[in-house]
Amino acid sequence: MEISALYPTRDIGTDPARIRDWAQAAEDLGFSHIEVPDHVFGATARDGWTPRYNEQDPFHETFVTLGFLAAVTRTIRLTSGVLILPQRQTGLVAKQAAEVDVLCEGRLRLGVGVGWNFVEYQALGTDWKTRGARQAEQIEVLKRLWTDDLVTFKGRFHDLYEVNITPPPVQRPIPIWFGGDSEPVIRRAARYGDGWMPILTPD
Repeated sequence: MEISALYPTRDIGTDPARIRDWAQAAEDLGFSHIEVPDHVFGATARDGWTPRYNEQDPFHETFVTLGFLAAVTRTIRLTSGVLILPQRQTGLVAKQAAEVDVLCEGRLRLGVGVGWNFVEYQALGTDWKTRGARQAEQIEVLKRLWTDDLVTFKGRFHDLYEVNITPPPVQRPIPIWFGGDSEPVIRRAARYGDGWMPILTPD
């Protein structure tokens, strides 16, 4: 059995030495992965909506944190848990993930989700209602950008013509796991993913 360590983004603070020591302790204790959560914005409660975290809770930026962890660890694998993919630009995610995979020498796994926070989507200028369809297309584009020398792709949300990213990742492609437990998520995980990160209780 493999057990991952959830990066304590709301509790660890901002001291780089403390973050380094925590990551190295997780590695020394034999955890399989460090899992870094993702939120860009905090937000206050409003009519009909209460966030699961508040505007005072810190969330370290996912890819920057993964890059730092790559530099201070040697063997423990790294994963986003989970990256809210549809609210991010696909090409930029491909580039950032590839760079982290290079820096950690192929230890990255990309955990992706569609999120629950429509306020965050609104603040980032992205469409909440099409997040599932957008994510499905994003996965196809990501895998192409990580494996093909040049990518031409035209879809509902993307229009690429003979583009690429360099340097490419060590893993071609980077494994993608889907987070969530809804039926659409399970279907996308089965069709497009390399694994599933469910939200389950012992029952």
